Formats: sequence, C-alpha cells, structure tokens
Amino acid sequence: MNSTVASLERAVRGTVRSDAPELQRVGRDGSHVRGTAIASVAPRDAEDLVALIRWARARSVPLVARGAGTSLDGESVPVGGGVVVDLSGWNDVREIRVDERLARVGPGLVNRDLQAALAPHGLFFPPNPGSWTVSTIGGHVGTNASGPRSFRYGPTRAWVGAIDAVLGTGALVHWGSRAVKRSVGPDLVSLFVGSEGTLGIATEVTVRLAPLPAVRRALVVPLPGDLALGPVAGGLARAAGTGLSAIEYLDAACAAELSGPAGFDLPHEGPLLLLEIEADGTEDAGARERRVRSLLDRAGVGSEPTVYDDADALWTLRGRASLALDARLGERIREDVAVPLPEVDRLLAALERIARVERVPLYVFAHLGEGSVHPNYAVDPAGARGRRVRAALLAASLALGGTISAEHGIGAVKVPFLTDEVGAPGVGVLRALKAACDPDGILNPGKLYPPAPRAAARRPSRSPSGSGAARGRRG
Repeated sequence: MNSTVASLERAVRGTVRSDAPELQRVGRDGSHVRGTAIASVAPRDAEDLVALIRWARARSVPLVARGAGTSLDGESVPVGGGVVVDLSGWNDVREIRVDERLARVGPGLVNRDLQAALAPHGLFFPPNPGSWTVSTIGGHVGTNASGPRSFRYGPTRAWVGAIDAVLGTGALVHWGSRAVKRSVGPDLVSLFVGSEGTLGIATEVTVRLAPLPAVRRALVVPLPGDLALGPVAGGLARAAGTGLSAIEYLDAACAAELSGPAGFDLPHEGPLLLLEIEADGTEDAGARERRVRSLLDRAGVGSEPTVYDDADALWTLRGRASLALDARLGERIREDVAVPLPEVDRLLAALERIARVERVPLYVFAHLGEGSVHPNYAVDPAGARGRRVRAALLAASLALGGTISAEHGIGAVKVPFLTDEVGAPGVGVLRALKAACDPDGILNPGKLYPPAPRAAARRPSRSPSGSGAARGRRG
C-alpha cells in the first residue's frame, strides 16, 4: 500500500479507497478533463473533514470535493492528483423550517430528493439544472448552478441562506444567517457560492425555499426557422400577466435528438420554444396561457403550442439534451455563455460563423429568457481546432457584453479566459481571497484561478487534458 494512503487511513475515521475502479470513477466528471487521484475518502462528519484537511496541509496533498461528479468543466476532477473527498453520502435533510421557508441539508443531497422531501410542505427549491435528478446541492453551490426556471427565480446564489464549511486552513465556519435580510459587509455566502471548492468544503447548506405553484403548465411551441429570437424572448420577458417561469430554446438539431423519449412526441421539423407557466389555479392558468399565445402571435409565432401538464417531465427531458448529444457526438465542446437579450441573435450568428469557419457541426439549446446559450460543437475539445472554437465563442460572448460562463463555472477548462472577463485586478482580488481561506493551495488546485504571474513565468500552463489549452487562446 502507498505510504501516503496508509497515513491517510490512520488520520481519518471515514472510508478510504484506492482501488482502480474507484480511482477511475473519481478521475472524471461530465467534461473531457481527466485526472488521477491517489485515493478517495468519505469523511464521517465535520470533525473528520477537519482532520483530513489538517493531514493534507501537513503533507501538501491536494483535496478535491466531489458529489455526483456532474460538473462540466472539470471542477470535480483531481487534475493535480491528491485525494478526492466524496460527499455523496452526506445526503440527509437535517431540518425543514416551514414557517421560515428554510431547509438545512447535507451537501451530498440530490436535488430531486430534496424536492420530494419539500413537496408535502407545499415548498420547493427553485434551482433546477438539467441534471437535477442526479446532481447535488453541494455541486449547485460550487458552481452557482441554475436551470430553466432561473428565468423567474434566479441561480443557486439567490437561494442559499447560510453555509457551514471547513476552510483550507482547517477552520470550521458558519457563514450566513436564517434572517431574510443582512447588511454586514461583503456577503461571505455569495463569495463561497461559485467558488468550486477552492475556498472550503461545505458540510451543510441552508437553502431558502419558495411556495409550490398550484399549477405548472408547459408549452412546446414550434418556431419559424428564420425568426429572430431576441425580440420574441424580450417581448415575453417584459410582459406582465404571463406567469412565465421558463423560456427555453432548442434548435432543430437538438429538437430532433429529443423527440420521442419518455412519452413526449416533440415536434422536430424545426426549432422549438419551451415555456412554463405558473398559476394559482386552472382558470388562472388558462388566462395566462391565452396571454402568452397572444404575445407569441404578435411576435410572428403563429404555430399551435402543444400543452403538457407535467412540467417537470418536460424539463427532465430537456435536461437530457446533453445525454442525447453525448450518444451522437461523444466528447465535444459544450459551453454556456450568456449575453444581454438584445444581443442573442448576434451571438447565434457568431456561433454559426465559427462553425462554418472551422467546419464543425453546431447544436444549440438555451435558457433563452436569460440570454444563456449552450453551444455544442462536434469537435475534439482538447485538439487544436477545439481550442480555437472555444476561444472564439468565448470572445464573441464577451464582445457582446456577455460572460464566459452563465452556470457551469470556470473549472479547469476556462482558467485561461477568466482574466479576459474580470481583468487582472479582479483576478488579484480572487487570489487574495483564495490565499486567506486556503493559504497552502491544497483545495482543488488548477481550477478557477489563473496562475500567478511569477508561477506562469517559471513554467508554461498546462491544459487539463495535457495538450496546452492555454496556448489555444492565441491560436
């Protein structure tokens, strides 16, 4: 047995594994990024996690937190080796405070299981990423995840009231409060959300909850292939009286891939608009649906919608878009840029130009109501052409006033591009925060933060796939 692994087994009470199948499992996520850990460990409780972090600090061993491993930019992959901290067993609902609309949960709790626990109380947790049937609350916190209903409800950050965590120093912290409002300087909870396990490892998350709507109705609307999407989405987004909680888009290729499964007979002759209407009752839902149809008619969308009473089933199907493309395309560029709504059509045109120039097929689905677009290019993401495609599409989003990541995070894949969005001073602030919480740099190294200038001068940055992704920005 490796002496480091033997030392780890003595240091913690939780299960330590170093067998080949386990190391293969924890060495990948939903991206093309791969890494090799020396072991995985499932800490028993917060005190065991403190012991693990103290052990790792003393030996300079990287620690990478992992829930379901559904991250899409390498966030949960041990690119620098070390130990994977498996939190999937921390999947309990510890308390539900109905009157306060709060729940205390373990970071390994799956979103769908949380929703099932909340439904009898007439409550739900609004963030619903496409992976909601398998992804964990801790993973949502790590990447500030969102999904179709974030059009109305916003991303995970809006629904986290407090976080208990162990920092990279080994300190146990409780950040946040049960109070609805707080003004105590920069919000430490907001800083932790989206930090991708680089500041600390969460042991408990206090989530805010919303009342379950009485009626949730889904509409699937065929779109003319040449219709400008920005004005359609903008008109729906700014209209009152619609009850819309989601405005989604599938291009014709994605619609064809998703047609048929799970009892859904989706139209697939062209692109589709997927909508969700929330209402207080069937009469209210009918009035809101008529309002939406009127707005669509005015925008040049005259097709008859198909109505589904099970909105969650439609979103589960929509969430399978990535799986369907996995089956057809294998590894590919899968991105999540976002731009202001008036710039959506210019972004789509830019994405199509990139596809033509590089001669690669393009598939697009989008959280259209937020200008959040998922371009998928059928190209090796680690190859030279793939690196050119990624650099070009991220640059196109920034040029239109957008962002390089709407919901997936930075991970290992987009580290070379973070400075382009937040600037060198912004990166400096992030590095200072990292140094304060994790002075030895043991938590999820190689993610989120670009190398410090001196470190970059000593050695060239490496691609998470080992093929020089940073150089791809210049090519």
